[in-house]
Amino acid sequence: MKKHNFYAGPAILPQEVLEKAKAELTSLNGIGLSVMEISHRSKDFDAIITSAEENFKKLLNIPDNYHVLFLQGGASQQFGMIPMNLLKGGTADYVNTGAWAKKAIKEAKLFGNVNVVASSEDKNFSYIPKEYNFTDDCEYVHITSNETIGGVQFNDFPDTGDIPLIADMSSDIMSKKLDISNFGLIYAGAQKNIGPSGVTLVIIRDDLVKNSADGITTMLSYKTHAEKKSLYNTPPSFGIYIIKLVTDWLIELGGLDEIEKINAEKAGLLYDKFDSGDFYNGTANKEDRSKMNVTFRLPSEELEKKFIEEATAAGFIGLKGHRSVGGCRASIYNALPLESVQELVKFMDEFEKNN
Repeated sequence: MKKHNFYAGPAILPQEVLEKAKAELTSLNGIGLSVMEISHRSKDFDAIITSAEENFKKLLNIPDNYHVLFLQGGASQQFGMIPMNLLKGGTADYVNTGAWAKKAIKEAKLFGNVNVVASSEDKNFSYIPKEYNFTDDCEYVHITSNETIGGVQFNDFPDTGDIPLIADMSSDIMSKKLDISNFGLIYAGAQKNIGPSGVTLVIIRDDLVKNSADGITTMLSYKTHAEKKSLYNTPPSFGIYIIKLVTDWLIELGGLDEIEKINAEKAGLLYDKFDSGDFYNGTANKEDRSKMNVTFRLPSEELEKKFIEEATAAGFIGLKGHRSVGGCRASIYNALPLESVQELVKFMDEFEKNN
């Protein structure tokens, strides 16, 4: 039976990427060694990491005054690494849109003053705040561009003026076009849209690197990784190799213009299903609905349990909502084919008729 992968992360990878990695697993480009066996200082691996970096620059149109880094520790490490490097005992503004934003806020408080300038906690994180009062002398503003648990997403980013805007884009990076110059730093765990778990993408403006704190541990300093081009220590080489293949795939597909259209079509199918009746109900405010994580409820928890059980048996995997909120969630990242969403909607139609 064909499986349709709706897991929130680690998540689906393009089938073409998996097939290529399978073919090259024991002999990278015919060299007789696996990518997992070669030195990260070798010319063969240098070609991989350089190509991955160039692919990101091409797809996102990244200006020359930004560094593209491949780090480890996931977004969770960035929650602390950002204030450790950039807060320096000062004040930072955070927008609280859900569980992941709350984790970032908790870590930042260890390194300085944190102002929560807007929050959607009053309505169970079902919307994106639109009004902000930024602190005049704050070091940066932090947002979470897409909340996987609540299924809400920024469609428009706050204008922070000269204050650096920092965004956790772990779950929607590379899903649509961005103006990178609006951000001081973007970070993303790879395991949802760009590769396997174990790699963290960081795109950071050069002035933030230069002005980051001194006297912190070597491995948690942005200066270390920018100066050594992500090769200060042994990087997650297999993960970077897969990221290179995923970005190759995106370029061949037509880039972010094309994937943005496909993502909009996938999300539209599910949201149209919700809006056409009252059996499935989306949990996010309509104007803030995520195009990556579609969250919804059924008329009862008993029906939700039955829905997930029958969907799983039919090959639709990963539809159970996050344990903290319950309900259902379909994660529809870049690599999920349109066909999977079409088949899910058919299943939802049939389940509704029968129940």
